[in-house]
Amino acid sequence: MRGGLLHLAHGWTLVGGPMVSAALVADFIRPAVRAMPSSMASRLGFCRISILLADPEVSSRWTESGEALEVSLVRGDSPNHDLAMELLLCLGQALWERLSDEQLRAYWCLLAEEIRDGVTGEIDEQALDQKRSLLASRLHARSSRQLARYGRASFAGTAAEYVHCLWHDVTARSGPGYLPAAQLRRRLETFAAWFPPDRGYRLFSA
Repeated sequence: MRGGLLHLAHGWTLVGGPMVSAALVADFIRPAVRAMPSSMASRLGFCRISILLADPEVSSRWTESGEALEVSLVRGDSPNHDLAMELLLCLGQALWERLSDEQLRAYWCLLAEEIRDGVTGEIDEQALDQKRSLLASRLHARSSRQLARYGRASFAGTAAEYVHCLWHDVTARSGPGYLPAAQLRRRLETFAAWFPPDRGYRLFSA
């Protein structure tokens, strides 16, 4: 695809280039961004997305400039769908930094209740790794830094999965490493209350 700016929903842009195929944009990036609720997108502000050549020294990331949220995605061998999920994960990480104090307290209470109930699973591998590290020892459990890493990973993964569920039908996985259905539903409903789906989108099928 030729270079230049491609316009996405919410007034966001994608930097075109050789790593950006028409299929990636039409079938994955555009619908994933479009599914994001307007209230969530407005909390993030203007976003400029770019896709980089694969580099083992670099991972997908987000940064803030004076005028935009810059999201850089690393294009490796992963499928287009996974790259779109990386985008949603980066946006979830940025959203964590923009939550109100009330939302932060509510999410921490939700996580604390899950841990008290003995829930060992998490929303994705990154959050699961952080949770296992947090609960691996009393020292880690008392570490504010370790707790912050877990909270951020858990929230970002849940935010990505929430938009994922709005984007298209998703099959929930089960097993000790995954969130039980009740906890997963509660998280998604919490996000839906904070950032309601736009018209034409719904969280759960009828």
